[in-house]
Amino acid sequence: MAATRLELNLMRLLSRCEALAAERRDPEEWRLEKYVAALEDMLRELKKQSSKPAPELLNEYSRKVDFLKGLLEAEKLSSSTEKALANQFLAPGRTPTTTKERTPATKTVHLQTKARCTGKMRSELLGTDPLAISDSEELNVRKRKGLVSDEKQSVVELDAVLQHHQDMQEKLAEEMLSLARSLKNNTLAAQNVIKQDNQTLSHSLRMADQNFEKLKDESDRLEQHAKKSVNWLLWIMLIKWVKASAR
Repeated sequence: MAATRLELNLMRLLSRCEALAAERRDPEEWRLEKYVAALEDMLRELKKQSSKPAPELLNEYSRKVDFLKGLLEAEKLSSSTEKALANQFLAPGRTPTTTKERTPATKTVHLQTKARCTGKMRSELLGTDPLAISDSEELNVRKRKGLVSDEKQSVVELDAVLQHHQDMQEKLAEEMLSLARSLKNNTLAAQNVIKQDNQTLSHSLRMADQNFEKLKDESDRLEQHAKKSVNWLLWIMLIKWVKASAR
């Protein structure tokens, strides 16, 4: 199926955005952000069309637009470490946007951005100013050392930073797990204490009920005994009175 006019415009603008992302941009540069926003609108319209591209191609367009959007968001972060971590999780495109590309432009941009962020982190750690080296000097350094070896070194250093963060997260997870276990043990101990207190209270209530019943029975018995004593006393007095009257 031939590409529609909207799809061709999207491909042209996407290629332009990839070229801008590969350049060293001024912090006040606004075009890329506006272009990416236009890409999002065009992609939404393309998905609504009846003659839209194949799902695999639409997913590839979405992947590249999301990559560019994530790249802009990562550049707005304050620290180099945060930027490096954010760039690490970006997913560049899998296929070239134009036939002139041998490697997907977004993949090249991804490698350049990771190397740039790693260089800034290294400069911050060593206390050097990354702006002190001019563009020409940086180009000479890259020519001497080689772009591939520099990217490999950047990847290794970035992996070390990520490993450090992963170790911290694992340590935090272990501490949280230990805290959860301690809380569980304390909860179980408190439940046992409450259970024992309830058992003791129930036993005391049963004993109180039993003592009350015994006390009631004893009171009834004493009442019956008192009544009998009164009856006998009346009979004795009556007998004495009769004898006294007979005399």
